Amino acid sequence: MTRIALLQMTSGIEPEGNGTAIEAAMAEAAEGGARILFTPEMALLLDRDRRRAAEWIGGEGPAAMIARLGERARDLGIDLALGSLPVAVSSGKFANRSVYLAADEGSPVTYDKIHMFDVELSTGESWRESNAYEAGREVITVEDTPFGRLGLAVCYDLRFPALFGALGDRRCDAIAVPAAFTVPTGEAHWHVLLRARAIEASAFVIAAAQVGAHEDGRDTYGHSLVVDPWGEVLLDMGDKGPSLGFCDIDLASIDEVRAQVPSLANRREIAK
Repeated sequence: MTRIALLQMTSGIEPEGNGTAIEAAMAEAAEGGARILFTPEMALLLDRDRRRAAEWIGGEGPAAMIARLGERARDLGIDLALGSLPVAVSSGKFANRSVYLAADEGSPVTYDKIHMFDVELSTGESWRESNAYEAGREVITVEDTPFGRLGLAVCYDLRFPALFGALGDRRCDAIAVPAAFTVPTGEAHWHVLLRARAIEASAFVIAAAQVGAHEDGRDTYGHSLVVDPWGEVLLDMGDKGPSLGFCDIDLASIDEVRAQVPSLANRREIAK
């Protein structure tokens, strides 16, 4: 068994406070025997006022915070799967970037969210992520984690099976899906999509989520989940607020499921 921890957050507009909360959770997770702590999408800064956020994003803030959290991971002996944070890129836009920081001082592994959330919801909410964010282009895995190969995805990526098919083809043992799901879409689709992706990839899916009412005016769904390769929910952290949850991962179940339902081995290319 490998123990992991998930931090469910209500991230605000001040990166320092969010970073301090993550550091405290890292210490608690390590004390509880976890080998990896997973945090949500935009764990360090959740601010829909892009002009206000740009000063921190465009300065030394992201790099300095990654270095600080990496040092803390090494001190505590725990890996950190930092769900995502905004970083400036050469196009003049931002990237929604996941960062995996290993306790053994290896180089950070990064993944930029591929699918942009551009939508008008029936509630009146409007989101145009592509106005400020550059879409990523690469499928990324972390090859050496305490439970094997970890695939990286972020929030809206969950709706695009091709990405998870590619991660399944790479035989990921687990896939991280940090998120800040809206309440209406979360209530309708969060659980079913995460279970489907776990079944399709025959892998664990680990989804740390934002929850509740945020300083920038949005509300997020919560329900941080761990789903096993059979599609069973092992952990559901609900929607009552920020919290730290633990889950024990049985790696032997991956081979058992792949033997019973060999969909990865049987997959065929479909002509378009």
